[in-house]
Amino acid sequence: MFRINKLTDYAVVLLVDMARSDSVRAAHQIAADTGVPGPTVAKVMKALVRSGLVRSARGASGGYVLARPADRIAVADMIQALEGPIAMTACVDTAEEGCEREGFCTMAGHWNRVNTAVRKALQGITLADMAAPTLPPPWAVEGVMASSAGQESYREGSRASS
Repeated sequence: MFRINKLTDYAVVLLVDMARSDSVRAAHQIAADTGVPGPTVAKVMKALVRSGLVRSARGASGGYVLARPADRIAVADMIQALEGPIAMTACVDTAEEGCEREGFCTMAGHWNRVNTAVRKALQGITLADMAAPTLPPPWAVEGVMASSAGQESYREGSRASS
């Protein structure tokens, strides 16, 4: 299973919160607003500042703010800030380490297509997309209402016949 690590998950939570508030806030305020523990917020913010996704300001009115608009920060950027280059396997063109089977591996070069597709998909979703409010699809709301109404009618009908 392909999974991002817990710190990356927290980074996305923090960035979404920052995109929604659009104001400079201290780490302790971000922690209080998101429910992420303060030490974790501090650790994640350091990585996000280092990667250029977040700016920090010192002083009494200091804190953290997005370094660029949310629609210019891709999910791929968020993942790479905490985990490094996106790669499904270690045997890709950009890998720093070689593989002992590299000379005769039948998969050599094929994983690059998968990595490119995953990276492209993650580049196509922005922080603004992630921060947008989610609404249930109309069919889900109608289905719940219709289902509830149907059950209510059934109950009323069964009471009437008893």
